[in-house]
Amino acid sequence: MIYTEMTKKAINVMYEAHQGQKDKGGFPYCFHPYQVAQSMDDEISCTCALLHDVVEDTDITMEDLKHMGFPKEVTDVLKLLTHDRAVPYMDYVRNLSVNPTARKVKLADLKHNSDLSRLKEVNDRDLERIEKYREAVQLLERYGASL
Repeated sequence: MIYTEMTKKAINVMYEAHQGQKDKGGFPYCFHPYQVAQSMDDEISCTCALLHDVVEDTDITMEDLKHMGFPKEVTDVLKLLTHDRAVPYMDYVRNLSVNPTARKVKLADLKHNSDLSRLKEVNDRDLERIEKYREAVQLLERYGASL
């Protein structure tokens, strides 16, 4: 984790935004973006990791984040990381893969989301989701290797 004024602000925004939410394992949701941010190595990717689900899963909008002072470099990545449900998942992954920061955050997100040990029990839906995530990781790694 990188602690700067911007990442500290992102931690607080993320924590407040996800207040009361639980992940699939029943844990407070804020631990997920924090865990993703732990593997980031610069201020921008760390900030994006902390905020990567805020627009998608809460009432906070991209405009809100801009008004809070997050720079365009962050909001541009967050736009790519925010999955519009009207867009097929692999198209969404393909679209974000062009941005190195978005790709790095998404790979860490997929890794954490693929950790089945977080779940109380694993069902067929979980296994299907993990397979989808494996395909997404392969796509992102292929794209990264071709640069």
